[in-house]
Amino acid sequence: MLPSFSVLKKNLKNNVDSFKVIKIAILADTASQLVTQAIKGYGIENKVNFEIFEADYNQIDHQIFDPTSELYEFAPDFLIILKSTEHLTKYFYTLDRDKKENFAATQIEYIDALYQTISQKLNCYILITNFIELNDSVFGNYASKVVSSFSYQIKRLNLNLMDYCQNRNKVYIIDVDSQITQLGYRQTFDPKMYFIADMVFNIDFLPYLAKNIYDVILAISGNFKKCIILDLDNTLWGGIIGDDGIDGIEIGNLGNGKIFSELQLWVKQLKQRGIIIAICSKNTEEIALEPFKTHPEMVLRLEDIAIFVANWKNKADNIRFIQSVLNIGMDSMVFIDDNPFERELVKKEIPEITVPSLPEDAAEYLIFLKSLNLFETASFTLDDEYRTVKYQKEAERSFLQNSFANMDDFLANLEMVSEVKPFLGFNIPRVSQLSQRSNQFNLRTIRYSEQELIEISTDSNYYTFSFSLVDKYGDNGLIAFVILNKIDESTLFIENWVMSCRVLKRGMEIFTLDYVVSNAKLNGFNKIIAEYIPTKKNTLVKEHYSSLGFELLPNNQYVLDLNIYKLGTQNFITRI
Repeated sequence: MLPSFSVLKKNLKNNVDSFKVIKIAILADTASQLVTQAIKGYGIENKVNFEIFEADYNQIDHQIFDPTSELYEFAPDFLIILKSTEHLTKYFYTLDRDKKENFAATQIEYIDALYQTISQKLNCYILITNFIELNDSVFGNYASKVVSSFSYQIKRLNLNLMDYCQNRNKVYIIDVDSQITQLGYRQTFDPKMYFIADMVFNIDFLPYLAKNIYDVILAISGNFKKCIILDLDNTLWGGIIGDDGIDGIEIGNLGNGKIFSELQLWVKQLKQRGIIIAICSKNTEEIALEPFKTHPEMVLRLEDIAIFVANWKNKADNIRFIQSVLNIGMDSMVFIDDNPFERELVKKEIPEITVPSLPEDAAEYLIFLKSLNLFETASFTLDDEYRTVKYQKEAERSFLQNSFANMDDFLANLEMVSEVKPFLGFNIPRVSQLSQRSNQFNLRTIRYSEQELIEISTDSNYYTFSFSLVDKYGDNGLIAFVILNKIDESTLFIENWVMSCRVLKRGMEIFTLDYVVSNAKLNGFNKIIAEYIPTKKNTLVKEHYSSLGFELLPNNQYVLDLNIYKLGTQNFITRI
């Protein structure tokens, strides 16, 4: 349940000294004071201090095209541009027919002018709202056949805006149109407030808008959900498999079975998008597995599940086991269970995990879960579709490790091979995504866009390395990267070192440093400077540099003398 606007407004009185600070600028063509309060209040609700610059009313062009404006002096991390359909409608009506027919294209040209101007002055993310697709009832339903109608042009504008953002890594859409469609325009627009104060959103809608903006900012900042953990009985199917049997559970396209089949279809789409699917059920494993293996109308199959846990243990303990195998933060996991007792137990035992309170009626599960927007993301690559296979293999490795007496024997048995490459066109998208997704093994927590990585890869002052890893169980893909910046003829600085936590404790850290050191010495360097910038999530690597032989400097940096560094003695990883 979202907090009301009045709750968000009260939050503004809270002490935020200990909260993470994110700088936001808000430019709007309508009154935005209450929007600003809602965004800041929602941030405080989630322990984030949004330091906000709000431009004066309807000053988008002035703030962006004037190089001396307050916007550029403020230098935000995120710039939010709120453009309203209502203002666009009035402008559209002043045009002649020829200009109406080209309206969407002209608006994209205008948005591009904004983007180009901002990019010259600021290195920030731009969040722009799309447009509510209102039918102005001038042509009625026939508007879809009239190019010069407002309805036709506003739909084309939204589509063109999506196309425009495809190749601009720092521009994101706030999908206001979808939100309004779900809630209803009459529920979100107050005509009296619009005519009196030029407010296009009513008070009740502001928390929804604030959450949507917060979700996008959080995803861009590298905080998003990576895994959904699902119960089985009365969650993925109707009934209890242990009591009702394979023929008695409700699944399929008839009656209540349709409820659960469509939920499974949605979950499968999440899996194809890269969300990890895990099962956590109080059941006898053999019985719980049977529908996945033999029921003809099951949508989800075992190949869709990264980790399957069915036993009679405490669910919180089972979730901890799942987390230990996946090696991701509890705050990046969502637990779905129809049983209120199990939900409350998990929430109490693991407060970091997200546990939605499902409606009592299973028919409302799917629409409720969709409304929560739990799986916001800021990136997607084709590699994401194969993430489940990688985690299935990781589970196999975890079980194998338990069968070995010592770690060295286990690592030797894995037959690991790493391929090392500089940043190239084909691997830059994955490097960018790894920088966005990784929080725990991220020494300086710098997020890189693809364009920034392209620029780094062509700069002679930088040395770039990407590392992939293959073992006897499969291909882990690109799992680490290091960016080094040349300080002078003898010294390199590690701008960032990022690694997937899936490959921790396999000797990859030593292998990576060995390769970096060898390459640095070949290029005449004799010293590497490094830095660890602490965050709430990267305490895992607090001792990383000291454990590898770096010496701590007075300024919180580290130095490694390459002339005395001895390459790691382990031989578990082969390089190609």
